Amino acid sequence: MRTFDFIVIGSGIAGLSFALKAAEKGSVALITKRGRSESSTAWAQGGVACVMSGEDSFDLHIRDTLTAGAGLCDEQAVRTIVTEGPSAISELMSLGVHFDVRDNGNGASELDLGREGGHSKRRILHFQDATGLEIETRLLESIASHPSIELLENHMAIDCITTGKLGYAMQNSCVGVYVLNEATGEVETLRSDVTVLASGGCGKVYLYTTNPDIATGDGVAMAWRAGAAVANMEFIQFHPTCLYHPEIKSFLISEAVRGEGGILVNERGRRFMEHQHPQKELAPRDIVARAIDAEMKRSGAKCVYLDITSKPPEFIKSRFPTIYETCLRAGLDITRDPIPVVPAAHYQCGGVKTDLFGETSLRGLHAIGEVACTGLHGANRLASNSLLEGVVMARRAFEKITSKLREPVDISLPEWRSGSVQDADELVVVSHNWDEIRRLMWDYVGIVRTDKRLKRAATRLRNLHTEVQEFYWNFKVTRDVLELRNLVTVASLVVDCALSRKESRGLHFTLDYQERDDARFLRDTIMRRI
Repeated sequence: MRTFDFIVIGSGIAGLSFALKAAEKGSVALITKRGRSESSTAWAQGGVACVMSGEDSFDLHIRDTLTAGAGLCDEQAVRTIVTEGPSAISELMSLGVHFDVRDNGNGASELDLGREGGHSKRRILHFQDATGLEIETRLLESIASHPSIELLENHMAIDCITTGKLGYAMQNSCVGVYVLNEATGEVETLRSDVTVLASGGCGKVYLYTTNPDIATGDGVAMAWRAGAAVANMEFIQFHPTCLYHPEIKSFLISEAVRGEGGILVNERGRRFMEHQHPQKELAPRDIVARAIDAEMKRSGAKCVYLDITSKPPEFIKSRFPTIYETCLRAGLDITRDPIPVVPAAHYQCGGVKTDLFGETSLRGLHAIGEVACTGLHGANRLASNSLLEGVVMARRAFEKITSKLREPVDISLPEWRSGSVQDADELVVVSHNWDEIRRLMWDYVGIVRTDKRLKRAATRLRNLHTEVQEFYWNFKVTRDVLELRNLVTVASLVVDCALSRKESRGLHFTLDYQERDDARFLRDTIMRRI
């Protein structure tokens, strides 16, 4: 057993921000299941939404967030995160994070603020089209030299260790985690009174996603198994514009392209969003994604097109260098050619239920970033609010946790016992089940849903859960087996939450109940393990 003052699971903006602060108060184990820079943060193109202009206001940002959230946002959470945003941005900039600037016309520079869907003003701070990578890089530079942080790369958290499972006569609490060391194949026992989940979302539960391969819902699944409350998992945001190309998977075409004048057209070159919403291409993401889905189904086309060729070539190359170069490698010159795009699973708006300090319903367990459900996003996330939430909630969680630190409880944790397991000799079962989960989620639990499809998904997932659990108990744990176990758990949570919401709201649209029902469903969908 190894003991730390803080255990942090995840190396994106939330986990790194928290670890940096916590390291000033004690020892930190920073766990990341792949390399240190492999996170959804590093893939984020668009930017950070924050009020940084005299033409903008907190009230406008709050209003836009509440509007996008379709009635389910926690207004206090929205107000808190929005108003604390500027100071959090200042902290990032003090760590060396760069954001693009421009000449204000008076010989001075100012932040070059972009605009994205659902925003009434330009308020997106960005670094070209690789904002997340810039933030990730600077935070990792600060982490690298810190003596109090032990970075455990290629380590995968398996489960929370709770006093309830250990049989202690005390309030059920998280007191550590079991972690698979992939280099040795051994499971290590880490002890701490403070465990912070910052493990990101679950995009890989779907066949098509903009997320990196690591996004398998590990934190939500761990928290669920430990007994923490989970909320609003039916609200999975599909990004409207993922590059459609046979050789390039999961590449996002940033919403900022539409913010700078890109238009959506069908295979005949006709614009269709102007008939769907007053904001056209800059409507909230759920509306744009459903419009694209409907257009594809109506015409039988495999994709639609995002056209920004009306802008000067030099502007496109300088504003979107990553997108330009990636498309060029695929044989597309976006200064001349429209970009083929399709919707893809992008962001988990629900998650482990927390308060405004990252505390879950399980003592000792905290959640920040995409893995958490703070109430900011409601039924649909406003573009670029996620990086803001990650950095603000990391600070709030740190301040609350360190304000009430007590002497560690003297608890000895048992070592992991594998029993008489053997190495998995039929890994084809793992890959088959993985593919089946992702395909059934895409076909039955996608952008447009019905009760019939959801019930079919629930039935098959119950059977898959039994198969996966049998595999988990009978074979030596590997990352593939653990991710599969988490995927089937999170998929079931998404389906169960979706089945319980008999209305259409935000990202949850069902043909069986096409209207909002505020009388019965103006509330969070909260799930607790029995």
